[in-house]
Amino acid sequence: MYEWSDTDLMFRDALRGFIDKEIRPHVDRLESGDLPPYDIIRKLFAAFGIDELARDGLNKALAREEAGEAPSAKSGGGMGSGGMAAVLNSEIAGVSLGLVASMGVSLGLTAGTIRSRGTLAQKKRWLPELVTFEKVGAWAITEPDSGSDAFGGMKSTVRRDGEDYILNGQKTFITNGPYADVLIVYAKLDEGDPSVDRRDRKVLAFVLEKGMEGLTQSPPFKKMGMNSSPTGELFFDNVRITRDRLLGETEEGGRSDGKESARESFAAERIGIAYLALGIIEECLRLCKDYARSRTLWGREIAQFQLIQLKLAEMEIARINVRNMVFSAIERAEAGKPVALAEASAMKLYSSRAATEVAMEAVQLFGGNGYMAEYRVEQLARDAKSLMIYAGSNEIQVTHIAKGLLSG
Repeated sequence: MYEWSDTDLMFRDALRGFIDKEIRPHVDRLESGDLPPYDIIRKLFAAFGIDELARDGLNKALAREEAGEAPSAKSGGGMGSGGMAAVLNSEIAGVSLGLVASMGVSLGLTAGTIRSRGTLAQKKRWLPELVTFEKVGAWAITEPDSGSDAFGGMKSTVRRDGEDYILNGQKTFITNGPYADVLIVYAKLDEGDPSVDRRDRKVLAFVLEKGMEGLTQSPPFKKMGMNSSPTGELFFDNVRITRDRLLGETEEGGRSDGKESARESFAAERIGIAYLALGIIEECLRLCKDYARSRTLWGREIAQFQLIQLKLAEMEIARINVRNMVFSAIERAEAGKPVALAEASAMKLYSSRAATEVAMEAVQLFGGNGYMAEYRVEQLARDAKSLMIYAGSNEIQVTHIAKGLLSG
């Protein structure tokens, strides 16, 4: 794959019309946190029939699974192709990164985890309203003392209580956390044996829902960037969880392995960062080209100055490199050869750096105007920086890349 298909381009053009009409006019309210992104996402789904496609695709997949066929690992997001999904994510990311982050976590991580790890009954119970975005999902693994050390440093615990579990602990930096209806929560199993090192205990995943007794969802945090995506904390105070909320409904076997489930999600999330980075780079380049043609200095368009041309050329190189990473990931996924975790980490590391560098150079190219919120490149710079931390800090990506290289 080396270019977007005709269908992808038709979808892109229609999507840009929707963005201009339904998202750009609301960016200030989205960025201030006054307007949560969810109704806009639902309007997007309805406008392009994504909700109906998702519902139909899920129903067919569940029927096949009920008939005894192997379950599909696809999330049922409703997009016609990997290219269309990439276009959707990248185009919106260039205008409102937080909006697409909230959408991606709900569909990709929450619904995707239930799709790949849940029982048929669990899929029927939670997926129909998640894949259509009638309900909002959150995926909770990060804790105050266990960001990069997600498994080893995890302190949230569950203990058995008859047929049920009792959950205690805290999660932080949870996308959609303040408003989520359905939450995937990871916790260590405490079997009451003090000789077992806490770092080595089994990790289980559970499906919680808003309003459960003992579950508290904090108000949204104030953040540097990605402000259109509500982020918050979750607190668990003796939350009673019935067995049917244990993902896979068993503590044994592949479905119950919380660590493996999370690793699958890590790879998908990090590939997704490249899609978001591409959107930011393309929007920065578009804004910079327009500004360089219209801004004059010493009686000349600044586009005629070699230093400005160098900035634009380096932005274009970054765009080509990140776009090619995206194309490769799409092509391999459709061929049934998904990108491994180490390579996904490499994609995340490179693309987030590239987007941040491009966005900061865009601010510099705009000069004093670039520092003003009115010109939007300052928002893109703040949003781009979040990609170097989001989905695992860039420093931890280095570790995963090195492990992949040295294990071969």
